[in-house]
Amino acid sequence: MTNGKNAAVPMPLSPSGAKGSTSFTAARPLRREDRRKQGPPRLLSAVGPMLLLLTSMAPVAIPAAAAMPVRSSLPVAAAPSACAQSGATGSSSTSAYAVNATPNDSIDDTASIQGRINAAGIAGGGVVKLATGTYIINGKLQMQNNVTLEGQGPGTILKAGPSFTNNTGPAGGYPLVTTAGADNTTLSHFTADHSGDTLNGNVVGRLNEYVIDVRESRNSLVQDVHTKNPFTYSIAFVGGSGWCVRDSSTQSATNGKYVELDGIHAMNTSDGDIVGNIVDQRKGTDGDDGIAVHTFGDEDVHDIRIANNNVRGGRHGAGIDLAGGSGVVYNINLTGNTVWGSPRGLHDAYYDGTEQIHHIQIVGNTFMNNDIKTTGGAVDFERPVTYVTMTDNTACNSGDYRLPPGTGNINARNTYTALC
Repeated sequence: MTNGKNAAVPMPLSPSGAKGSTSFTAARPLRREDRRKQGPPRLLSAVGPMLLLLTSMAPVAIPAAAAMPVRSSLPVAAAPSACAQSGATGSSSTSAYAVNATPNDSIDDTASIQGRINAAGIAGGGVVKLATGTYIINGKLQMQNNVTLEGQGPGTILKAGPSFTNNTGPAGGYPLVTTAGADNTTLSHFTADHSGDTLNGNVVGRLNEYVIDVRESRNSLVQDVHTKNPFTYSIAFVGGSGWCVRDSSTQSATNGKYVELDGIHAMNTSDGDIVGNIVDQRKGTDGDDGIAVHTFGDEDVHDIRIANNNVRGGRHGAGIDLAGGSGVVYNINLTGNTVWGSPRGLHDAYYDGTEQIHHIQIVGNTFMNNDIKTTGGAVDFERPVTYVTMTDNTACNSGDYRLPPGTGNINARNTYTALC
């Protein structure tokens, strides 16, 4: 990951990150205005270049097992996890558009699916419905405004085909699905198989776009989407605002083939929820950060809620990484997460600058069986930070907590035991 100093102005920030809660004043750097270009729906070719402070939360109980298994997919929940920070709802349209392509054959299904996405977009929105089975994708699927792409569950598979790396998406990378500026979109109930286990994904532009690529979009919902065999980040939100990924999963299982395989990645974006997901970037040796909140250049990333996730970071990273630089990471709220089996639990990092990370809430999380058994194995802020509230967390067999003294920092009621 790679990333001028800006003037600071007072800005009210919510300690919970939730709308309508008590606010306090924090310094927030001026940032550039949203530069997205607005335009009508695009007709696409098949293969064209194509964080809530809980002030009274009790410590989380720790299982007795030495390690916590991660399920490869999520069970059907009684109710979906709440997108409380963003309020994202995705597409509101209910008009159905069935895909006529036949799954489970060797024929490229990109054009059939893209054609239905385009048709729904032209009509003002719709639900593009996929049956159970495997669909071969040699192109790059690009969403349109107010469109849902919906499968039947993990058994609906979008799989990168043998020619997938022969063309790129609109930002020069290799997404299976990208929003590319489309607003009010929903991706739901399917598996995205990037085929990085069989393809050679070490191609130019590998890190330009991501398996599920939500880019410069507003009101975007990703739910019950499961990624596998990535050769880039798995689920990413780049720019834009008002997004939510819930009840989904990522995994990295390759060995010695790739680097920088983050699970869920938020970059230069705001007002997002990462909630109720299972992230396992250590099934193989190639995985990196489980969840990363990242600035690139002088753009900020802020007002993100990371809650109730089960996370194992990969060998090359951390369970959760707050990665600053010339832009600022602030108002990130981590609550009720279990981070286990990672090199370290929560970590800060800086890439192309030293703008201070501030206003971070770390409340009621569990850190267990991580590699580092000394200072910082659970939570490690290596550089000065301000207004960090770290309370009621539990660590076992993971080292303890490092939070440097700083204005507004609170370190209280965190527990540590050598054994889980």
